[in-house]
Amino acid sequence: MTQFYAQPYDMSATGFYFEDAATYKAKINSIRNSYGEPVEEFEIQFINGELIDVQVCKALGLYQSNIISIMEKLEEWSDSAKAHIIIAVSECGYDFDIEHDDPETYFDITIYQAENFKDLAYEFVEEGLFGDIPEHLEHYIDYDAIARDLSMDYGEATIDGCNIIYRCH
Repeated sequence: MTQFYAQPYDMSATGFYFEDAATYKAKINSIRNSYGEPVEEFEIQFINGELIDVQVCKALGLYQSNIISIMEKLEEWSDSAKAHIIIAVSECGYDFDIEHDDPETYFDITIYQAENFKDLAYEFVEEGLFGDIPEHLEHYIDYDAIARDLSMDYGEATIDGCNIIYRCH
């Protein structure tokens, strides 16, 4: 279960932990400062949860205005959709509206799960991206050179402990 904390900007008030929208809604309007006045502004902090969810929240930013939508979407989105958001927003600089956009189709990015560029080079050769290579010439392919070339057009990131190679279009 993902846990958040609402930290009041008012130093004389105490915040609260929450794990769902119902708890957040119930407590957000009941917080008072030491003078008995209502507290209106909070910093939303990610406290505990899956690593990939931490990365999504960091990419999108946690605010009072979007916390309920983010909590809903974290339950709804697949890990693949979350990876698309992290790469597109954090690495490629895309904007993303969580209310209207489908992360896997919205962004013009390509993502590969590969440990390094050399592994991706092997994958590309096996898939035939360099055409049909006769068997007697396969041992002469310079995968290190292909990997260096790929590193010029592709980026690399770690998401949820897995290495991702991506390309922003």
